[in-house]
Amino acid sequence: LDVWFDSGTTHATVLGGRGQVVKGSHADDLTWPADLYLEGSDQHRGWFHSSLLTGCMLYGSPPYKALPTHGFVVDGQGRKMSKSVGNVVAPQKVSDSLGAEILRLWTAATDYSGELSISNTILERVVESYRRIRNTLKFLLGNVSDFDIDTQAVALEDMFEIDRYAMAMTAAMQKDVQAWYERYEFHPAVARLQVFCSEDLGAFYLDILKDRLYTTAADSLARRSAQTALWHITNGLLKLMAPILSFTTEEAWKHLHADSQPLTIFTETFHSYPEQADAAALTEKWARLRDIRAEAMRRIEDVRATGKVGSSLAAEIDIHAQGRDLEWLQSLGDDLRFVLIVSRATVHASSDGGLRIDVQPSAQQKCERCWHHRADVGSNTDHPTLCGRCSDNLFGDGEARQHA
Repeated sequence: LDVWFDSGTTHATVLGGRGQVVKGSHADDLTWPADLYLEGSDQHRGWFHSSLLTGCMLYGSPPYKALPTHGFVVDGQGRKMSKSVGNVVAPQKVSDSLGAEILRLWTAATDYSGELSISNTILERVVESYRRIRNTLKFLLGNVSDFDIDTQAVALEDMFEIDRYAMAMTAAMQKDVQAWYERYEFHPAVARLQVFCSEDLGAFYLDILKDRLYTTAADSLARRSAQTALWHITNGLLKLMAPILSFTTEEAWKHLHADSQPLTIFTETFHSYPEQADAAALTEKWARLRDIRAEAMRRIEDVRATGKVGSSLAAEIDIHAQGRDLEWLQSLGDDLRFVLIVSRATVHASSDGGLRIDVQPSAQQKCERCWHHRADVGSNTDHPTLCGRCSDNLFGDGEARQHA
């Protein structure tokens, strides 16, 4: 205790102790107990221990509210860093070559409760993860660049069902990440954010959304509904990532709010999503629809392997289902084909009680604008290479869509 007595009593000499009974050097700016004491695991019998002993002796309680401790950085093989071995990874060198964001992301993505491994191979994986996150943000920013939340937002009750689900899905993810942040568990938070960007957004929602964003009229309900959801998702995602990817999120935040010129993202609180009374039901329904979609994608891949189809839009699907599967699939109507990214999707009541998905190549002509294979390509003689909905979207009142 003698060796650590000076540092172990800083809760009194710096913070002022309970009730500021001591004239602490920073007592006017700080409170006792401290929110957090943070050190390496070697301090379990050093600073942490002496602070605990003196705090309990003087005031009857620990001088800190939380006490995370971390392990030591080792190389990719678990060996201690050593200049003589030549396995030292210098943080400044990583920052200079790959950027500070990569170092921050590696730190947050690594379980600090044990030893923290780092190597060039590990950093390459972090760079790839960062690239996927940044590409997701670029897509989000690009597709809300002509959107004004104050004048063009769609009311919640008028939004497409999949857009409302996307917001409920993002709100649930935010709740998980915030809970991990509260417990100083950063690596599961990073993992959740990475999966959200690559799977929930990239491989699902944004993949489905591209058709609506790119083919419907700029000011249509279909596109504005999507942009309303994207605006909320982008704001929420940036705020969640800000503690980790500080420079990236600050850059993106100022781009997102270029008109209002906010001071900084770090004066913001976490995003509040519109309350949805049916969020649980939406989540249950779309979780099952995503499972069916994944199975449909596998069946399309099987047909693609035979060389009968190229892209999924060259395929047509017949789904045989029963019970809630049948009800939920039928509830999407013709919008189901947009969810599955095929040119036709027809739902049938199952005769044998199971889920069956049949895939066949489309025999219809391909629309040069949306790439869907449709029987009505050329129905507008003035534009013989367009399908009916593209003709409507360009020259008419726009296609009728409701769910996706």
